Formats: sequence, C-alpha cells, structure tokens
Amino acid sequence: MAEAAPASVRRPGKGQLWLEFAAFYILAPVALYFLLPYIDLYVAIAGTMIVGLVLLHFTDGYEWRHLRDAGSLRGLGPTLAWTGILTAVVLTVVTLWIVPERFLILPREQPVLWIAILALYPWFSVLGQEIVFRPLFFYRYGHLFPSDTARILVNAVVFAAAHLFFQNWIAPLMTFGGGLLFAWVYQRSQSFPAVFLMHWIAGGLVFTLGLGRFFYHGAIPQ
Repeated sequence: MAEAAPASVRRPGKGQLWLEFAAFYILAPVALYFLLPYIDLYVAIAGTMIVGLVLLHFTDGYEWRHLRDAGSLRGLGPTLAWTGILTAVVLTVVTLWIVPERFLILPREQPVLWIAILALYPWFSVLGQEIVFRPLFFYRYGHLFPSDTARILVNAVVFAAAHLFFQNWIAPLMTFGGGLLFAWVYQRSQSFPAVFLMHWIAGGLVFTLGLGRFFYHGAIPQ
C-alpha cells in the first residue's frame, strides 16, 4: 500500500509541476553549463539531489523504502546481464573508434586512481543523478506525459541534456542511449537499485575503457 499524503499537504496542480519540471530539467542544466567554472560539480549534484528528495517527500504515493528495496531486483538478473554486455560492447567499439590510444589507459597506467573512481563515482555522482532522473521524474512528473514511450523518450532527452556542459558530443550521445535503457528498465520494474547498478556499471566501463576524458569536468575547455 502507498503511504497517503499528509492531510495538510495540498497536491500540486499541473501548472506547478510543469514549472518544477522546467526548473529541474531545463533551467538547471542551462545554468550548470554557464556556471560550472564558478561552482563545484559535486556540490551542484548534491544540492539538486537534496531538493529532489524534499520534493519526493511531498509526492503522493512515494515510499522511501523504494530506494533500498533490494527485493525489486528479483527477476531482473537477465536484464542487467544483457544491458551490461550491450553497454560494454558499444563503449568498447566507441573507444577503439574515437580514442584507440586511450583504451584501458586508467587500469594500465593509473590503477590506484582507477579503483578510487570505481569506488567513489556511484556515491558522488550516480546516486544524485538517479534520484533526480528516475524516481523524481517518474513519480512526480511522469503523468504529465501521455504514454510510457513518451515518458521514456523525454527522460532520455533531459538526461542527455544534463550532460551538455561537458562540451563534447560523446557525453550527451552516450547518456541519451544510456538514459533510454535506464528509463525503460525503471518504467517496467520501478527498481531504483536496478538503475543505480546499471548506471554504476556504465560509468565504471566509461572510465575503465578510456572514455573518461569526455565525462570529466576538469577536461572542459575554459
């Protein structure tokens, strides 16, 4: 059973929800694009996540156990396996095509940094992104769109747009593809642990295989 919204909380109308959606998924990425030289990326992610969590608290029907529901992974093993293999194959091909000289550069030349990235990346980057782009998007704003297909497509588009600040074509293109997979799995399963793991695996592969420079804010042209 879903938890009922507190009686004192007025359910937001569509106008308010559209304004929130525009602020989160359009204005915030635009602001990040122009303000990144002056703000810390991880502070921006954390701040956005906190605001997203506050909004989720006041979203009718949302339950906090959803974020830690390991039981939601039951039956998703084959899906996680084939999406992981597909991601590895695509990223390997792209790396060997675009930057073959950087293939496996981190594990080969900086193994300590590579391990640190794999360990810290999910908590400083993936967690905040997934809260905002999956449960917040689908629970609070999903009904603004007319169909499951529209929700998945819009989710992938805004997820990719949030990576335009890297100022290269690889990041938004890759995150659009990843966003389609993450949104499709979340739409079907409502499993936050599943999309968290998928994003962690995809990001780990990006930095392992050699595409990390396209997803590292320190490499953005000044």
